[in-house]
Amino acid sequence: MSDSAGRLKDTIGRYGIWSVGLRSEDPDQRAEIAEAAAELEQLGYGAAWLGGSSAVRHALPLIEATSTLTVGTSIQSIWDYEAAESAAGFAEVEAAHPGRFVLGLGISHARLASQYRRPYSALVAYLDALDAAGVPADRRVLAALGPKTLELAGTRAAGAIPYLVTPEHTAEAREILGVDALLAPEFKVVLETDPDKARALARDTLALYLALPNYTNTWLRLGFTEDDLLDGGSDRLVDTFFAWGDETRIRSRVEAFHEAGADHVALQVVTDGTRNALPREAWRRLASLLA
Repeated sequence: MSDSAGRLKDTIGRYGIWSVGLRSEDPDQRAEIAEAAAELEQLGYGAAWLGGSSAVRHALPLIEATSTLTVGTSIQSIWDYEAAESAAGFAEVEAAHPGRFVLGLGISHARLASQYRRPYSALVAYLDALDAAGVPADRRVLAALGPKTLELAGTRAAGAIPYLVTPEHTAEAREILGVDALLAPEFKVVLETDPDKARALARDTLALYLALPNYTNTWLRLGFTEDDLLDGGSDRLVDTFFAWGDETRIRSRVEAFHEAGADHVALQVVTDGTRNALPREAWRRLASLLA
């Protein structure tokens, strides 16, 4: 699988954009999503990662509007879509647009999935079903945080797409995955130099995740304390999971993931817009900053 994972690394490059807005099903946003996808490709981003529990149907409009952009789900919850449905969708998009779609899978959270039981075993069974349906292991990635799931990402998928992690986690993940597997962590960017404004925007985004133990337990393992999780998150917590400040500081924070072993960083730009917003001017600024 290493050669195929290597091709995926080459295809998606060093940077991509993570966005909930790009997977919107609002018909009024359909044209802008297509335009935004084409612009992301033109700006040099190698991939678009669709936030929320996304599926092939959310990726298809972006794929059709572009010629080289890789589009991945980040993530598709195994509780929301049956493996057979995922396999059928993969086969359909692969036949029409070979090599353009990556199936990003994850176990989501007990709070968000009423059927949440034995998540690791359920994920293994899901991968077994995808194997049986002919979905190649090197065209899927796992939203892995803990050691066991990271090992699974290295042996049963092309690699891992961890969310809300640190460069320290990236270094640990690289050691577990080995050198060949894809490692593409998500990282949040606030294009704001004022500390109070930047942290306020960050805390608005972080609030949801502070209530999800899969994340908070990982952060505690990384050295944060229970106090860091109080009152919207400590400055230390916020400043770790969000890059803000001047261009040099933001660029340095992003590059720290590459230095720790990431092949690709999926960048989520946080603004004061709605969750489904398409912050296209911010994506342009970020592309210029990283050039």
